[in-house]
Amino acid sequence: MRDISRRGMIGFGAGAAAGLGLAACGSAGQQSAGHGDGPQGGGRPGAPEHPGAPEHPLGDGSTAFTGRQPGRIAEPVPLEPGETPPQFVVFSWDGAGEVGTGLFSRFLELARDHDAHMTFFLSGLYLLPESKKRLYSPPNNPRGASDIGYLTDDHIRTTLKLLRQAWLEGHEIGTHFNGHFCSGRGTVANWTPAQWRSEIDQAKAFVKEWRTNSGWTDLPALPFDYDKELIGGRTPCLLGQGNLLPTVRELGWRYDASSSGGLQVWPRKRQGLWDLPLQAMPFPGRGFEVLSMDYNILANQSVNSTNAPAYRHPAWRTQATESYIAGFKRAYETNRAPFFVGNHFEEWNGGIYMDAVENAFKHIAREKEKGADVRLVSFREFVDWVDVQKPEVVAGLQSLDVGQEPAGGWKAFLGGAGAGTRTGTGTGAGTGTERGPGEAA
Repeated sequence: MRDISRRGMIGFGAGAAAGLGLAACGSAGQQSAGHGDGPQGGGRPGAPEHPGAPEHPLGDGSTAFTGRQPGRIAEPVPLEPGETPPQFVVFSWDGAGEVGTGLFSRFLELARDHDAHMTFFLSGLYLLPESKKRLYSPPNNPRGASDIGYLTDDHIRTTLKLLRQAWLEGHEIGTHFNGHFCSGRGTVANWTPAQWRSEIDQAKAFVKEWRTNSGWTDLPALPFDYDKELIGGRTPCLLGQGNLLPTVRELGWRYDASSSGGLQVWPRKRQGLWDLPLQAMPFPGRGFEVLSMDYNILANQSVNSTNAPAYRHPAWRTQATESYIAGFKRAYETNRAPFFVGNHFEEWNGGIYMDAVENAFKHIAREKEKGADVRLVSFREFVDWVDVQKPEVVAGLQSLDVGQEPAGGWKAFLGGAGAGTRTGTGTGAGTGTERGPGEAA
């Protein structure tokens, strides 16, 4: 049995949160034996390059400016008076490295098949060879320390190829920072704004200088300027946002996805950035809601084991799938709040959470393909859209509660100036009083 690794441990022994309020990452770089490498060529043959785009190398040539990102959706426009807002859905991935499971390639292909985009929060250490780990100086931790494993050289090379492919296909490359310290004296929860700045500078340097650090000259540059590409991230275990925000505001970030659990409502800004939390969503068969992340579903099913008895897997897979679909359906049929989902490239409990994410993704994509105004986008694309809306329209959307339909329908609610008024009551977040295994108040 491979139990949850150090970066997946959020204090289970003390009854720490797994349902609402905390999230963890898996154990990439510490996989059990027996897995072959994922596709070394970056996925499906013929993945689009950037035809005709001039490439301007940056720094040591690890990255390059290649112009506007291909594959991005059309420039957003403001809603017309009385127009129904789209249903945005953002699938995001913490860590975003290839560790030999083929999961990175699997979900790039899934997105391509349905003309969708995602956000990949890259851990900077996933581009740093372990032989050079002393280049990393984590705040309040020994030099070279990390609570996630360093990738093998082969896996770093594959990760580089898949990151290149992802960006060329319109996906966003954010950051999950570096060493993923969630507990003890060195936890990110206690880092100062200056320490966060050091962590970010290092995460960016590992992306911008992978060629120098590895010595590899046979791989093409990442086709983006990471200083411009990086506009948001998610902290390890959703900790430390308070001291992070002043730093990233100075860096010009536009959003942060590190809040420790939110509701299915339209987001607001916090310290000048869009606050885009994982959300409480229905948890079929239970009297409480669960955070919209694979790890939190796992923690309410098999508690602290990633390899529970196989006979439990089919029911848990179904429950996880139905939970995501219920979250999507509640938003789509009522307040149209964007639905945010977080994941990890992990094969916990036989890979059932990856199956659940794929099944839910396909369900949502089918609604789009049947004509529904559903948009499977990255966080960047979502904030691009909300930033061009009229302030009174945004205020009206923000006035709607969880599961609350607009009074009189969307035409009346966003008619005229576009500012709705909150009337009646929604279904509420449904947090209730019952708590699942490992769920804290």
